[in-house]
Amino acid sequence: MKIVTDSAADLTQEELDSLGIVVAPLQIQFPEGVVAADAISRDEFYARLKAMWPDIPTTSLPSPGVFSEIYQRLAAEKEVLSIHISSGLSGTVHAARQGALAVHDLLVETVDTRTLSGGERFQVLAAALAARAGKSQAFILERLEQIRAASETIFTLDTLEYLRRGGRIGRVQALAGTLLSIKPIIHVDKVDGKYSTVGRERTLSKALGSITTYLERSYQDSGLWVAVMHGQAAEQAEALAENLRRVLNVARLDVLRISPVLGVHTGPGVVGAAVVPFNLMEGLE
Repeated sequence: MKIVTDSAADLTQEELDSLGIVVAPLQIQFPEGVVAADAISRDEFYARLKAMWPDIPTTSLPSPGVFSEIYQRLAAEKEVLSIHISSGLSGTVHAARQGALAVHDLLVETVDTRTLSGGERFQVLAAALAARAGKSQAFILERLEQIRAASETIFTLDTLEYLRRGGRIGRVQALAGTLLSIKPIIHVDKVDGKYSTVGRERTLSKALGSITTYLERSYQDSGLWVAVMHGQAAEQAEALAENLRRVLNVARLDVLRISPVLGVHTGPGVVGAAVVPFNLMEGLE
Protein backbone atom coordinates (compact mmCIF):
# COMPACT_ATOMS: atom_id res chain seq x y z
CA MET A 1 0.00 0.00 0.00
CA LYS A 2 1.29 3.46 -0.95
CA ILE A 3 0.47 6.74 0.77
CA VAL A 4 -0.14 9.91 -1.25
CA THR A 5 -0.66 13.34 0.29
CA ASP A 6 -0.22 17.02 -0.61
CA SER A 7 2.01 19.97 0.21
CA ALA A 8 -0.19 21.16 3.08
CA ALA A 9 0.77 18.22 5.33
CA ASP A 10 4.03 19.88 6.44
CA LEU A 11 6.01 16.65 6.46
CA THR A 12 9.77 16.86 6.65
CA GLN A 13 11.86 15.60 3.77
CA GLU A 14 13.27 12.93 6.06
CA GLU A 15 9.75 11.67 6.81
CA LEU A 16 8.82 11.63 3.14
CA ASP A 17 11.97 9.74 2.17
CA SER A 18 12.00 7.22 5.01
CA LEU A 19 8.32 6.30 4.60
CA GLY A 20 8.11 6.57 0.82
CA ILE A 21 5.25 9.07 0.91
CA VAL A 22 4.32 10.63 -2.44
CA VAL A 23 3.36 14.31 -2.49
CA ALA A 24 0.98 15.88 -5.01
CA PRO A 25 2.33 19.44 -5.09
CA LEU A 26 0.13 22.47 -4.61
CA GLN A 27 1.35 25.50 -6.52
CA ILE A 28 1.98 29.19 -5.90
CA GLN A 29 1.36 31.73 -8.66
CA PHE A 30 3.79 34.64 -8.43
CA PRO A 31 3.69 37.48 -10.99
CA GLU A 32 6.78 36.03 -12.67
CA GLY A 33 5.49 32.47 -12.83
CA VAL A 34 4.22 29.37 -11.05
CA VAL A 35 6.31 27.63 -8.39
CA ALA A 36 5.56 24.26 -6.82
CA ALA A 37 5.12 24.75 -3.08
CA ASP A 38 7.79 22.14 -2.37
CA ALA A 39 10.32 23.72 -4.74
CA ILE A 40 10.90 26.94 -2.82
CA SER A 41 12.49 27.33 0.60
CA ARG A 42 10.47 28.86 3.40
CA ASP A 43 12.70 31.90 3.77
CA GLU A 44 12.89 32.54 0.02
CA PHE A 45 9.11 32.33 -0.13
CA TYR A 46 8.60 34.86 2.67
CA ALA A 47 11.13 37.23 1.12
CA ARG A 48 9.13 37.16 -2.12
CA LEU A 49 5.83 37.43 -0.24
CA LYS A 50 6.97 40.55 1.61
CA ALA A 51 8.38 42.09 -1.59
CA MET A 52 4.95 41.76 -3.26
CA TRP A 53 2.96 43.46 -0.50
CA PRO A 54 0.23 44.76 -0.63
CA ASP A 55 -0.41 42.16 -3.34
CA ILE A 56 -0.17 38.47 -2.54
CA PRO A 57 0.31 35.40 -4.74
CA THR A 58 -2.48 32.97 -5.50
CA THR A 59 -2.44 29.22 -4.95
CA SER A 60 -3.72 26.33 -7.01
CA LEU A 61 -4.32 22.67 -6.29
CA PRO A 62 -3.18 19.65 -8.33
CA SER A 63 -5.57 18.87 -11.17
CA PRO A 64 -7.37 15.52 -11.47
CA GLY A 65 -4.93 14.75 -14.27
CA VAL A 66 -1.93 15.22 -11.97
CA PHE A 67 -3.49 12.79 -9.51
CA SER A 68 -4.23 10.29 -12.28
CA GLU A 69 -0.59 10.38 -13.37
CA ILE A 70 0.59 9.83 -9.78
CA TYR A 71 -1.79 6.90 -9.27
CA GLN A 72 -0.83 5.32 -12.59
CA ARG A 73 2.82 5.40 -11.57
CA LEU A 74 1.84 3.50 -8.43
CA ALA A 75 -0.22 0.84 -10.20
CA ALA A 76 2.12 -1.95 -9.08
CA GLU A 77 1.20 -1.19 -5.47
CA LYS A 78 -2.44 -2.33 -6.00
CA GLU A 79 -3.65 -0.13 -3.12
CA VAL A 80 -3.25 3.62 -2.52
CA LEU A 81 -4.43 5.78 0.38
CA SER A 82 -4.60 9.41 -0.77
CA ILE A 83 -4.80 11.63 2.32
CA HIS A 84 -5.46 15.35 1.91
CA ILE A 85 -6.06 18.81 3.32
CA SER A 86 -9.58 19.52 4.58
CA SER A 87 -12.27 19.79 1.92
CA GLY A 88 -13.56 22.74 3.94
CA LEU A 89 -10.42 24.67 2.98
CA SER A 90 -9.36 23.26 -0.40
CA GLY A 91 -10.67 21.29 -3.36
CA THR A 92 -7.64 19.00 -3.31
CA VAL A 93 -9.41 15.88 -2.06
CA HIS A 94 -12.13 16.36 -4.69
CA ALA A 95 -9.47 16.55 -7.41
CA ALA A 96 -7.91 13.37 -5.99
CA ARG A 97 -11.26 11.57 -6.20
CA GLN A 98 -11.77 12.71 -9.78
CA GLY A 99 -8.27 11.60 -10.68
CA ALA A 100 -8.86 8.18 -9.17
CA LEU A 101 -11.83 7.59 -11.50
CA ALA A 102 -9.49 7.54 -14.49
CA VAL A 103 -7.26 4.80 -13.05
CA HIS A 104 -8.09 1.13 -13.46
CA ASP A 105 -6.65 -1.93 -11.72
CA LEU A 106 -5.70 0.16 -8.70
CA LEU A 107 -7.75 0.60 -5.55
CA VAL A 108 -7.51 4.25 -4.52
CA GLU A 109 -9.11 5.30 -1.24
CA THR A 110 -9.22 9.06 -0.65
CA VAL A 111 -9.27 10.52 2.86
CA ASP A 112 -10.47 13.98 3.86
CA THR A 113 -8.43 14.81 6.96
CA ARG A 114 -10.71 17.77 7.78
CA THR A 115 -7.60 19.59 8.93
CA LEU A 116 -4.23 20.81 7.61
CA SER A 117 -0.59 21.37 8.51
CA GLY A 118 0.46 19.52 11.67
CA GLY A 119 -2.95 17.90 12.06
CA GLU A 120 -2.82 16.53 8.53
CA ARG A 121 0.75 15.41 9.15
CA PHE A 122 -0.30 13.20 12.06
CA GLN A 123 -2.79 11.34 9.88
CA VAL A 124 -0.36 10.88 7.01
CA LEU A 125 2.42 9.66 9.32
CA ALA A 126 0.08 7.21 11.04
CA ALA A 127 -1.10 5.81 7.71
CA ALA A 128 2.43 5.49 6.34
CA LEU A 129 3.77 3.76 9.45
CA ALA A 130 0.84 1.35 9.52
CA ALA A 131 1.10 0.62 5.80
CA ARG A 132 4.81 -0.14 6.13
CA ALA A 133 3.95 -2.58 8.91
CA GLY A 134 1.43 -4.35 6.69
CA LYS A 135 -1.70 -3.19 8.50
CA SER A 136 -4.96 -3.53 6.58
CA GLN A 137 -6.70 -0.60 4.95
CA ALA A 138 -9.64 -1.07 7.34
CA PHE A 139 -7.30 -0.82 10.34
CA ILE A 140 -5.67 2.32 8.96
CA LEU A 141 -8.95 4.07 8.13
CA GLU A 142 -10.28 3.35 11.61
CA ARG A 143 -7.12 4.72 13.22
CA LEU A 144 -7.26 7.84 11.05
CA GLU A 145 -10.83 8.46 12.18
CA GLN A 146 -9.71 8.16 15.81
CA ILE A 147 -6.83 10.58 15.23
CA ARG A 148 -9.10 13.01 13.39
CA ALA A 149 -11.58 13.05 16.28
CA ALA A 150 -8.95 13.38 19.01
CA SER A 151 -6.50 15.87 17.49
CA GLU A 152 -6.54 19.67 17.44
CA THR A 153 -5.01 22.27 15.15
CA ILE A 154 -4.99 25.82 16.48
CA PHE A 155 -3.05 28.95 15.57
CA THR A 156 -2.84 32.70 15.77
CA LEU A 157 -1.89 35.34 13.22
CA ASP A 158 0.03 38.57 13.43
CA THR A 159 -2.48 40.03 10.95
CA LEU A 160 -5.70 38.93 9.27
CA GLU A 161 -4.78 40.76 6.07
CA TYR A 162 -3.40 37.66 4.34
CA LEU A 163 -6.53 35.63 5.05
CA ARG A 164 -8.69 38.53 3.92
CA ARG A 165 -6.77 39.24 0.71
CA GLY A 166 -6.66 35.55 -0.14
CA GLY A 167 -10.41 35.17 0.32
CA ARG A 168 -9.98 32.50 2.99
CA ILE A 169 -11.30 34.42 5.98
CA GLY A 170 -14.61 32.50 6.13
CA ARG A 171 -16.13 32.39 9.60
CA VAL A 172 -13.28 34.55 10.88
CA GLN A 173 -14.97 37.43 9.01
CA ALA A 174 -16.41 38.87 12.23
CA LEU A 175 -12.93 39.90 13.29
CA ALA A 176 -12.16 41.80 10.10
CA GLY A 177 -12.49 45.50 9.36
CA THR A 178 -11.77 47.68 12.37
CA LEU A 179 -10.46 44.69 14.32
CA LEU A 180 -7.60 43.80 11.99
CA SER A 181 -5.13 44.65 14.75
CA ILE A 182 -6.63 41.91 16.93
CA LYS A 183 -4.74 38.61 17.15
CA PRO A 184 -7.34 35.89 16.55
CA ILE A 185 -7.11 32.37 17.95
CA ILE A 186 -8.35 30.11 15.18
CA HIS A 187 -8.84 26.38 15.08
CA VAL A 188 -9.99 23.94 12.42
CA ASP A 189 -13.51 22.74 13.18
CA LYS A 190 -13.64 18.93 13.36
CA VAL A 191 -17.14 18.77 11.90
CA ASP A 192 -16.62 20.55 8.58
CA GLY A 193 -12.89 21.23 8.53
CA LYS A 194 -13.24 25.00 8.25
CA TYR A 195 -11.59 27.78 10.23
CA SER A 196 -13.44 28.93 13.34
CA THR A 197 -12.47 31.60 15.87
CA VAL A 198 -12.21 30.47 19.48
CA GLY A 199 -10.77 33.66 20.96
CA ARG A 200 -8.98 36.94 20.36
CA GLU A 201 -6.24 38.93 22.04
CA ARG A 202 -4.60 42.31 21.53
CA THR A 203 -1.00 41.06 21.55
CA LEU A 204 0.72 38.03 20.09
CA SER A 205 2.13 36.98 23.46
CA LYS A 206 -1.36 36.94 24.97
CA ALA A 207 -2.63 34.97 21.97
CA LEU A 208 0.05 32.33 22.57
CA GLY A 209 -1.05 32.20 26.19
CA SER A 210 -4.66 31.66 25.10
CA ILE A 211 -3.62 28.81 22.80
CA THR A 212 -1.78 27.24 25.73
CA THR A 213 -4.81 27.55 28.01
CA TYR A 214 -7.16 26.17 25.35
CA LEU A 215 -5.03 23.07 24.86
CA GLU A 216 -4.46 22.59 28.59
CA ARG A 217 -8.21 22.57 29.18
CA SER A 218 -8.81 20.19 26.27
CA TYR A 219 -6.16 17.59 27.07
CA GLN A 220 -5.28 17.83 30.75
CA ASP A 221 -3.23 14.70 31.64
CA SER A 222 -3.17 12.99 28.24
CA GLY A 223 0.27 12.08 26.91
CA LEU A 224 0.59 14.12 23.72
CA TRP A 225 2.52 14.39 20.49
CA VAL A 226 2.79 18.14 19.86
CA ALA A 227 3.80 19.88 16.65
CA VAL A 228 4.44 23.62 16.93
CA MET A 229 4.23 25.31 13.53
CA HIS A 230 5.24 28.76 12.34
CA GLY A 231 5.86 30.70 9.17
CA GLN A 232 8.80 32.96 9.93
CA ALA A 233 8.39 33.47 13.68
CA ALA A 234 10.94 31.20 15.33
CA GLU A 235 11.10 33.17 18.59
CA GLN A 236 7.33 33.06 19.07
CA ALA A 237 7.22 29.38 18.13
CA GLU A 238 9.81 28.55 20.78
CA ALA A 239 7.84 30.58 23.33
CA LEU A 240 4.72 28.56 22.52
CA ALA A 241 6.70 25.32 22.70
CA GLU A 242 7.96 26.24 26.18
CA ASN A 243 4.43 27.13 27.28
CA LEU A 244 3.12 23.77 26.12
CA ARG A 245 5.97 21.81 27.68
CA ARG A 246 5.16 23.48 30.97
CA VAL A 247 1.42 22.71 31.11
CA LEU A 248 0.93 19.57 29.00
CA ASN A 249 2.11 15.99 29.33
CA VAL A 250 4.32 16.13 26.25
CA ALA A 251 5.66 12.80 25.01
CA ARG A 252 7.14 14.32 21.84
CA LEU A 253 7.38 17.88 20.53
CA ASP A 254 8.44 18.99 17.05
CA VAL A 255 8.89 22.56 15.80
CA LEU A 256 8.06 22.83 12.10
CA ARG A 257 7.89 25.47 9.38
CA ILE A 258 4.55 25.54 7.60
CA SER A 259 4.39 25.05 3.85
CA PRO A 260 4.60 28.17 1.66
CA VAL A 261 1.25 27.21 0.12
CA LEU A 262 -0.32 27.76 3.55
CA GLY A 263 1.85 30.79 4.24
CA VAL A 264 0.24 32.62 1.31
CA HIS A 265 -2.97 32.81 3.34
CA THR A 266 -1.51 33.31 6.82
CA GLY A 267 1.59 35.46 6.34
CA PRO A 268 4.96 35.11 8.06
CA GLY A 269 3.58 35.77 11.56
CA VAL A 270 1.51 32.60 11.87
CA VAL A 271 2.23 30.50 14.99
CA GLY A 272 0.26 27.52 16.21
CA ALA A 273 0.21 23.92 17.32
CA ALA A 274 -1.27 20.58 16.42
CA VAL A 275 -1.69 17.96 19.13
CA VAL A 276 -2.77 14.33 19.22
CA PRO A 277 -2.86 11.76 22.04
CA PHE A 278 0.42 9.90 21.75
CA ASN A 279 -1.17 6.47 22.20
CA LEU A 280 -2.97 6.87 18.86
CA MET A 281 0.41 7.17 17.11
CA GLU A 282 1.79 4.07 18.84
CA GLY A 283 1.46 0.43 17.83
CA LEU A 284 1.64 1.23 14.15
CA GLU A 285 4.98 -0.42 13.35
